Amino acid sequence: MSTLVDTDVLVDVAVRDPVWMQWSRKALIRRAAAEPLVINPVIYAEFSVRYDDIDLVDTLLPQDAFLREGLPWAAAFAAGVAFRRYRQNGGSRERVLPDFLIGAHAAIRGYSILTRDPKGYRAYFPTVPLVSPETHP
Repeated sequence: MSTLVDTDVLVDVAVRDPVWMQWSRKALIRRAAAEPLVINPVIYAEFSVRYDDIDLVDTLLPQDAFLREGLPWAAAFAAGVAFRRYRQNGGSRERVLPDFLIGAHAAIRGYSILTRDPKGYRAYFPTVPLVSPETHP
């Protein structure tokens, strides 16, 4: 199996978040020792918002550490279905479509997700194994 790394974990390490950097860094190291770490274009785009230089982003997310994988079409469809359910259930616009794309990607490929914000993934992709501060302190 592989682990899809949520953007929040990558940002914690890159910006040296005083609250989350230690947990996120340790979690990345532990997961990388056990299985491949994967990012997709959605994660890459969310991470890139903070930078003006693609070379810097590529240095921070090296391809030898993070496998880059395209979003499967089936995952795009599953994300749309889950997002529609979320909105029909009164979901606010705070939980945006990218989270659903990440969750669906993991669900379709059989990956776990490394995240410190498991709430939406747990609700809409309950079969996806989550690595979070709650499950892996």
